[in-house]
Amino acid sequence: MRTEGDFIKINESLLPLSWLYGIGVRFRNWLFDVGLLKTRAFGIPVISVGNITVGGAGKTPHVEYLIRLLENHVKVGVLSRGYKRKSKGYVLADQDTPMSDIGDEPYQMHRKFPDIYVAVDKKRTEGIDRLQYDDATKNVDVILLDDAYQHRYVKPGINILLVDYHRLIIYDKLLPAGRLREPQEGKSRADIVIVTKCPKDLKPMEFRVLTKAMNLFPYQELFFTTLDYRPLLPVFGDPQATLPLGDLQGKNILLLTGIASTRQMVQDLRQMMNIGTHDDRLRQLQFGDHHDFKDKDIEAINDTFAAMPEPRLIVTTEKDAARLIFCEGLSEEVRKALYALPIKIKFMLDEEENFNSKILSYVRKNSRNSILVKSKDDHKSKDSHHSGHRTGTISFRNN
Repeated sequence: MRTEGDFIKINESLLPLSWLYGIGVRFRNWLFDVGLLKTRAFGIPVISVGNITVGGAGKTPHVEYLIRLLENHVKVGVLSRGYKRKSKGYVLADQDTPMSDIGDEPYQMHRKFPDIYVAVDKKRTEGIDRLQYDDATKNVDVILLDDAYQHRYVKPGINILLVDYHRLIIYDKLLPAGRLREPQEGKSRADIVIVTKCPKDLKPMEFRVLTKAMNLFPYQELFFTTLDYRPLLPVFGDPQATLPLGDLQGKNILLLTGIASTRQMVQDLRQMMNIGTHDDRLRQLQFGDHHDFKDKDIEAINDTFAAMPEPRLIVTTEKDAARLIFCEGLSEEVRKALYALPIKIKFMLDEEENFNSKILSYVRKNSRNSILVKSKDDHKSKDSHHSGHRTGTISFRNN
């Protein structure tokens, strides 16, 4: 069996600092647990998606999955803090909102789903109030909180914790020795835990080992998801001129990223290209997560691509594309060759219907506009394909 936590590196010399950091985090959580710091519940369905590690666990693809599941049933609002944005306070995205005002991930979702509300606010309770009561958005039926697992001032109706397969929290340590934002027992606040970025070829025994290792409580449900790639989209040019994944074979590829972890993406790209681990036809140009591309970075991109032999192509993520489209100085060759690789998530072990049912049932039972939601929920979600499926009921315990 492969090692699940195979991307974990612990700096043991920093463990004493991690111990001190843990005291502070545990004290803060205790203040919430005993009620000295107040948590607010809301009269509208609120679903939180987040993690307890620094770096990406696939939050955006999972939020987008929820959007696709819900948008034909109810009016969806997404609330994020807008990491690295240059604005302050509450901002509701409209057709003229620049990426710098809301951040790359909210901008990506706003472009892909123009019929939903996308807002940013560091203070999530105030953001939820604005979405509920402002005239522009008061018809919102459900709010998805992006990256809010540690934001305990909000009590979500469903709390979804994402755990990267390559960096399982059970093997990690607290900051700064590891990358945990809080002790792993913080997973107990989750109603649903999803192990993300799983290899597609996991064996039944590996699922059983992972399930036992996660050691969840009876009230919690565990799911596994893997990455599902779609045809490549040109970052510049006609968005309809997609490139099939099979066209990656026989080309020299530059993987250009500014994300937390490319490990699974690299493995999957090599499979698409039908090349081995050490084949230099796949090269990488990696920057930090949410990287703000500077002139020297643009120069490095131009020079690296120019030095590659034909036929050649640049592959990037949708999140990076949201920043790259605003970058000046990219060569004409780079602009023509730059493609984004869209990612969706796919539930493993045939658990998609189970997950969908829990989400739809919660929203239907708790929506302010219950008559509308019930009538719409009589139809299948566009992500559900099994005939005869009926949405069941679900009761989550109080967090």
